[in-house]
Amino acid sequence: MKIAVMGSGAVGGYFGGRLAQVGEDVAFVARGRQLAAMRERGLRIASPRGDLHLPSVRVTDDPASIGPVDLVFFTVKLWSTEEAGRQIAPLVGPDTAVISLQNGVEANDVLARAVGREHLMGGVCYIAASLDESGSVEHRGQMARLVFGEPGGARTRRAQAFLEACARARAGFDAELSSDIDRVIWEKFVFIVGLSALTTLTRRSIGPVRSDPDTRAMLLDVMREAVAVGRAKGVDLSPDFADQRLAFADTLPAGMTSSMYNDLERGNRLEVGWLSGAVVRLGRDAGVPTPANRAVYAALKLHAGGAA
Repeated sequence: MKIAVMGSGAVGGYFGGRLAQVGEDVAFVARGRQLAAMRERGLRIASPRGDLHLPSVRVTDDPASIGPVDLVFFTVKLWSTEEAGRQIAPLVGPDTAVISLQNGVEANDVLARAVGREHLMGGVCYIAASLDESGSVEHRGQMARLVFGEPGGARTRRAQAFLEACARARAGFDAELSSDIDRVIWEKFVFIVGLSALTTLTRRSIGPVRSDPDTRAMLLDVMREAVAVGRAKGVDLSPDFADQRLAFADTLPAGMTSSMYNDLERGNRLEVGWLSGAVVRLGRDAGVPTPANRAVYAALKLHAGGAA
């Protein structure tokens, strides 16, 4: 398959690199230091599932130089969705699929305006990865999983072709074609909203958050509100899904944080407006109270633009 990765950070670099490793035609779109690093040193991945070095990769800051592809991985930060969505237009041909691996639940609505909803497939990924100072991908743990699917659950030719490409890369990550990708996206959203909110708000990892009765209760409240909003929008979430996610949080390494926590520590922009902020907005539209998420959003909003 011909694949373009729009936003070649840790997530795009990892999954794009693994697909390139098995012979897929992968081009990366990057900018700034990451563009320079990939041009100079290629792509490096350090991973318990096997280290990888691609000494030469096709990388550019101009999507038009790549041309139409079979599939676009869209992995930019949420605040860049609208701008980057306009930039991928040259990558989109008549049958191109665009898969956003972003954490929010609103990105596809933005992308639909840019490229047309017929080109969108839903997707989520589960991976703990980051970029080091040299631009290499550091993958922690065995978890590297991709779930994707067509809205409505149809098993199309393009979805099947991508599943077959992922199967060839199964040493590097696991993949699943879902028949209810909207529910899968919301399931991840519920947990990411909770993890991001409480680790960033408290400046602590999940271990202390889940151990203290007050922060544990707030974590559950934040996730319950997200579930209530999703159900009000017609998403098939279990009524006790937040409680299930809290039990899952108890199984995580105590030192686990979130990408939003890391962004706050580094003085970067925060995705809080698309996480707890989205729960508040969507809850208001659906008539669902969201006081816990409103408190998180208000507390972190002044940091959302990053350090001065």
